Amino acid sequence: MPKLIKLEADGFIEVDDPFTPVADDEALPDGDVILSLTRFRAEGEGLLGQGRRMGVRIEPSEEVEALTRDLPRLALVALSFPKFRDGRAFTSAHVLSQRLAFSGEIRAVGEVLRDLAGFMVRCGFNAFEPADGATLDQWARSVHSHRHVYQRAADARIPAFLERERVDRHGL
Repeated sequence: MPKLIKLEADGFIEVDDPFTPVADDEALPDGDVILSLTRFRAEGEGLLGQGRRMGVRIEPSEEVEALTRDLPRLALVALSFPKFRDGRAFTSAHVLSQRLAFSGEIRAVGEVLRDLAGFMVRCGFNAFEPADGATLDQWARSVHSHRHVYQRAADARIPAFLERERVDRHGL
């Protein structure tokens, strides 16, 4: 099974992935699956009725808002990074976690590199399929490599300007 790193509270754990990604032209296996948005639109209603856990993979050119009605019934949304330079999945993760209040797994798939781990967590990702062979410790160090942040985000860390204000006001 592929390596999956999940964010749990403030730490990371490595788990076996219970989901099977299924291509549009493949037969559906038993168990939990991740489908493309196209296949989910065609077959999702019937599959959700079978009681299996379902995930949908969103490509950068697809809008995550297309899942709004189905989000309460989905276990995960996998956001694809086809190239490390394509950051559209960051926006999709933010929309899922903040605007749509999706409480399921938001998974980074594709060219998922530890150099971007901190930014992924800040945008709302909570599961990762590292493409660079990163270990659990390397992943955690990358996420926590910067002490200060400069804006609010999905991870709820306190921005530096508020920390500074608190110190000025209270001498903490």
